[in-house]
Amino acid sequence: MAGKKYRAFAEKLEDRRYSLSEAVPLLKDNQDSKFDETVELHLNLGVDPRHADQMVRGTLVLPHGLGKSKTVVVVAVGDLAQQAKDAGADHVGGEEIVAKIQKENWLDFDALISTPDMMRYVGKLGRLLGPRGLMPNPKTGTVTTDVATAVNEIKAGRIEFRVDKGGVIHAPVGKLSFDANQLVDNANALISAVVKAKPAAVKGKYVKKITLCSTMSPAIQLDESESNK
Repeated sequence: MAGKKYRAFAEKLEDRRYSLSEAVPLLKDNQDSKFDETVELHLNLGVDPRHADQMVRGTLVLPHGLGKSKTVVVVAVGDLAQQAKDAGADHVGGEEIVAKIQKENWLDFDALISTPDMMRYVGKLGRLLGPRGLMPNPKTGTVTTDVATAVNEIKAGRIEFRVDKGGVIHAPVGKLSFDANQLVDNANALISAVVKAKPAAVKGKYVKKITLCSTMSPAIQLDESESNK
């Protein structure tokens, strides 16, 4: 059951769609926890993810990052392993990294990058990493020989977005401690990236609904009309 402060905030919300510049200050003014809550954006899309030509996914580096340091693991050997270390990767190794994940169920990281030649080993981890969104993929830039760039982008606040089975994208856009303008910038960047990723096969209204919330708050419905132009 929702707490009193949650219900009080929900009762303040008007029955209308808010602009981002209105919604973000509302979230910040009604923070109801002692920790720095994550701010999330949820986009309901007019797609059918069961069809490959309507899958929506991509990556972007948020203008102001995510407000937390991401733990990055790189599976690489030789010069590329050294490049990954120099770029600030938290853990770097070859087959021994794969073995650690497989045998110890080690998943204490936020992103896994692999060089193409090591995917024959990393591929064994599909069932473990796939459901958690950690499996390296060329489309999201996590299977690459340019490991330094990949590490730097993830550390800087690169996020991946992918539509789920219900046609919804869920993604973080920062922390409540961020300046309101920073959250607006990050949210607009994500919305723009999702709009650009619109599949050609999609007909009719693409962005059907957008909501903004923090970890402990009710959802605020945003005006999605601008994103459909």
